[in-house]
Amino acid sequence: DTGARLEAAVDNVIARYGDADFCILAGDLADLGHTAAYERLQRIIERMPIPVHITLGNHDDRSTFLDVFGAGHAADTGKVDKVIDSKGYRVIVLDSAEPGRVDGVLEAEQIDWLKARLAEAADRPVIVVLHHNANALHIASDDIRILEPDAFIEALKTHPDIRQVIAGHVHLTSTANYRGLQFTTLAGGHYSVGFNVDQPMAPFRRLTGPGQMAVIIGTEDRTTVLFEDFIDGNAEIALAPRKRAEDVEAA
Repeated sequence: DTGARLEAAVDNVIARYGDADFCILAGDLADLGHTAAYERLQRIIERMPIPVHITLGNHDDRSTFLDVFGAGHAADTGKVDKVIDSKGYRVIVLDSAEPGRVDGVLEAEQIDWLKARLAEAADRPVIVVLHHNANALHIASDDIRILEPDAFIEALKTHPDIRQVIAGHVHLTSTANYRGLQFTTLAGGHYSVGFNVDQPMAPFRRLTGPGQMAVIIGTEDRTTVLFEDFIDGNAEIALAPRKRAEDVEAA
């Protein structure tokens, strides 16, 4: 029940991260892009105590999303791209969805827009968030990443301090250094996948957990990505109080 999982994620944000600056939903907001799904999403995230920024993934329908959430979510590129400036950082959110395709697409107009937004922020660190991963993970989903990433990578390299490029899409947690840039994926709130490194193109095993969010902490000299499993199936270990050495000797 993806709606129930999102409710659990919102509960976790309310309980633990009500003082965060904002939250980003990085695409695949709906399965089939239906109006009712976006309306349900809208109702769920109304409970969020912090601003929520949104972009789209391959399961989304852009026109339906904009009908429900408002045309103002579209940038000059026509896609759901956005800039967030916060506490000395620039966060750039990119819409990598393309109708009729499962892999990711960043159009030439978006690349130009990205370069311009990076140039404006040349004096500060940048985090980029989008749905599709650009780097290969050596697993079966490699044929549905951004399949022509060169223009994207070259645009990113025009900036001196890209701290992270964070994606979802692949339903697993990974980190990589690709062409000198730091790339991260998170498992997300829906099912996750298991893979076999000995058979990289073998079908995935679909797993019920975790339900995962990424918590990003940005300071001047470092950017940390923490992966929080708000649903993990693991019980907390209760430790007995430690005995003092003299108590043990007396016993």
